[in-house]
Amino acid sequence: MCTCARVRASRHSTGVSPVLSCTAVRDLEHRRPQPWPIRVAHWVNVPLLAIMAASGLQILAAYPMLGPQGRPYGWYPFQGTPPPEWSRLGDWLAGARHWHFAFGWFLTLNGVAYVLYLALSGEWRRRLFLPRRDTRNALATLAFYLRLRGHAPEQGLYNGLQRLAYTGTLVLGALSILSGLALYKPVQLRALASLLGGYDPARALHLIVLALFALFTVGHILMVLLHPRTLGEMVTGGRKPDA
Repeated sequence: MCTCARVRASRHSTGVSPVLSCTAVRDLEHRRPQPWPIRVAHWVNVPLLAIMAASGLQILAAYPMLGPQGRPYGWYPFQGTPPPEWSRLGDWLAGARHWHFAFGWFLTLNGVAYVLYLALSGEWRRRLFLPRRDTRNALATLAFYLRLRGHAPEQGLYNGLQRLAYTGTLVLGALSILSGLALYKPVQLRALASLLGGYDPARALHLIVLALFALFTVGHILMVLLHPRTLGEMVTGGRKPDA
């Protein structure tokens, strides 16, 4: 079946927009697995996320409590325990804030550039989680990883579970930026801080997002170790499909 016929036949079952032209589909199918803007954004993120995490933990060390003063949150198990020294950057509170606020803008710009590229290039169709298209595949892939299914489901560039994870990181990135701005300017951006529940809930949310990013990173590295070909593609772009 030709590409255009496959598109027409799968629009309703996959959730692909009816306005998606055959030319756009062919363009996506003939791209390298990892176009250069994706690779640049990925590798720029690596040091930026490390700097942001380490400087953020140094800021946390200045007051290693979560919750209003005198009423710490009961769900946080590390009240009063600062992060280990090896995980922190900035030496002291002011130094860490300099690192954090300076590199936070670079991380934000990198994220905005990545999202704009996804939107303008059409790459969002290959990478973002679309519930109608990807939910069944994500569940089947999860069952395969849990050894509840004997074989992996069919997939293209990514399976449904990967798309869900990568889309989730964009949501985490947005939450990180919004909660970070609420902490950076809680008076000037009091409406944003109020939307997040106030200063202390925003601070807790900021730390939870960091923990989820760390969890994603561990899973991401494990998947790369299991499928080392993907690391090469993220360096070289991968092999361009035959026209």
